[in-house]
Amino acid sequence: MSKLAQIKAMRKDKDIQSLLNKASSILKNPIAMFDTNYTLIANTDVVTDDPIWNELVSTGTFSLETQKFFADIYFTYDVSNTEKVVVLKSDLLKHDRVLANVYNRDRIKVANLVMVACNTPFDADDIVTFNAFAEKIESKIRDDDHYTEFAKLVYNNLITMLLNGEIKDTKMYAPHMKILYDGFDVWLHIAVIGSSQDGAQQDKLENVKKTLMEKNKSYKFAFYSGYVVMIMSSSQIEFNRKRALGKHEEFFEQNELTVGISSGFENLYELRKYYDEAVASLSNT
Repeated sequence: MSKLAQIKAMRKDKDIQSLLNKASSILKNPIAMFDTNYTLIANTDVVTDDPIWNELVSTGTFSLETQKFFADIYFTYDVSNTEKVVVLKSDLLKHDRVLANVYNRDRIKVANLVMVACNTPFDADDIVTFNAFAEKIESKIRDDDHYTEFAKLVYNNLITMLLNGEIKDTKMYAPHMKILYDGFDVWLHIAVIGSSQDGAQQDKLENVKKTLMEKNKSYKFAFYSGYVVMIMSSSQIEFNRKRALGKHEEFFEQNELTVGISSGFENLYELRKYYDEAVASLSNT
C-alpha cells in the first residue's frame, strides 16, 4: 500500500498524538503540530540533530529570536502566502522541512503541522502525502469547539497587541496579520462600544460582545480598555456615519450602549490611530 493510501486509511477517531505517531511511521520523519500562537500541541517522540525542532519540543514554543530568524529567511512570508503546504529550505537550517496549514470548520487557520527531513530526504510523494495528512487532521478537529473558540481568542490577542503597540516587526507578524485580514476587503472600519451607564460592569459588556459575535460572524472582536472593539470592512456593513451600525440600533438602545466608529483605513498596523478616532467619536455622542 502506498504512503498516500496508508494516510487516507487512517481512522480519524484516534487522538491527535496517535495520528501524528502513525503518520511519522509512514513518512519516516518526525512531525509536530503547533497552534498559531506557536504553542506546541503534539509531537512525535523522535530526537533529531535539528536545533529548531529541539527548541520546539523541549520548550513547547519558538522563542522570539527564532520567530525573527524565520522572518529574516522569508519562511514567515512563504507560510503566510501559501494556502496549504510549503516546503521550507535554507542553507541556514540543519534540515529541510515541510509545513501545512490547518484550518478549523470556519476556514480560519488555527494550527500548523511541520515535518523535518532529519531521517530521510523528502520526495514528491511525501509532499502530497503530508498534504493528505493535514486534511486528515482538519477532519479530526472540525467538530472540536476548542478550535472554533481558539480562533476568536487569536483575534482578541492580535487586536490587543496592535492597540498596545506590541506588534512592530511587520515581517515577523505577517502570518498573524493574514489571519486578521482574512474575510475583509480593502477598506476597514473600527467601532468601539461602551455603556452609557456609569460604573457598568465588564461582564455586561462581555455579554454584549458575545451577542454581537453571534450576530456578526465575519467581524473581528476584542475587549480592550473597557470597550468592545469591532473590526469590519466596508463591504460587510451598510455604512452610515450618522447611524453607525444602524442595523443594531435597537439592540444598542435596549442595552444603553454608545458607539463610536472610525473612518475607513487599509493598514491594520495603523489600528491604534483609528481606535483613538472611534473613541473620540464615542465621547462626542
